Amino acid sequence: MKEKLLSIGKMASLNHIAVSTLRLYDEKGLLTPQFVDPESGYRYYDINQNARLDMIIYMRELGLSLAEIKDILNKKDSARIEALLGYKVEKLSQDINALKAQRRAVNRAIESLERYRKSPRPGNFALEYIEKRRILAIDCTHNFYDDDIHSYEELLRDLRLRLSAEGISQIHSYNIGTSIKARDFIDGKMKADQIFLFSDLKENTNKVKSRLLDNGMWACVYIDNYDDELPYIPLLKKYCDDHRYHVSGDYICEVMTGFNIFDDDPKKMFLRLQVPVTFNNR
Repeated sequence: MKEKLLSIGKMASLNHIAVSTLRLYDEKGLLTPQFVDPESGYRYYDINQNARLDMIIYMRELGLSLAEIKDILNKKDSARIEALLGYKVEKLSQDINALKAQRRAVNRAIESLERYRKSPRPGNFALEYIEKRRILAIDCTHNFYDDDIHSYEELLRDLRLRLSAEGISQIHSYNIGTSIKARDFIDGKMKADQIFLFSDLKENTNKVKSRLLDNGMWACVYIDNYDDELPYIPLLKKYCDDHRYHVSGDYICEVMTGFNIFDDDPKKMFLRLQVPVTFNNR
């Protein structure tokens, strides 16, 4: 009988798969050999079993598990196949979106480090055009400018916990930001308004406010230490006054890069202090 059958090696070679794969399919009940030699234990297959093997390989390429394939082949239910494939399409879409988000996060990290290399020296003022940005924000429950950096870190942890509770992964957000209302900035009041993360998500959440920062010209200054923000805020205001720029929105402190990935000092940060401005008609 076995003279008319294919050895497991020949069956594997014809289908460009490993012998171990055929053994696995046999163990899982997916493709049972036509004949097993009782003395040697060698497996032999009928050439007609190639059709079932082709179906198994095809469904594996579609992303179905061996258990799912076995269930389909045993039940011979086309509706079951359709439902499983529909689920796989949805899962693949989710995986693709997750990979795209990961790629965006990597690109943002590269851009952030590149900006650090190419940015003006700390303490230099500049006028920059900045594109629209979306933020996920919470109101500051206390004015961290009156306390030390641990007060700021507590607010940031609260924000991250709220995002986590909404099922929002950290990969969807990048630079950290804090704000002071425009009127307080103009009046010289150091009163924290919001803490937020810049994000590529557009959806609103129950625990976090989502809003869009308009594009336009921003008066900016870069600094490299958390403690330098307070003395530089009035200097940024003076820079605007000296150039007759009109402050048109809230002041923002943006953490471009956290140097504490290399240093234990939590205050070592690369910051961009910025405020949107418009100009008097000439």
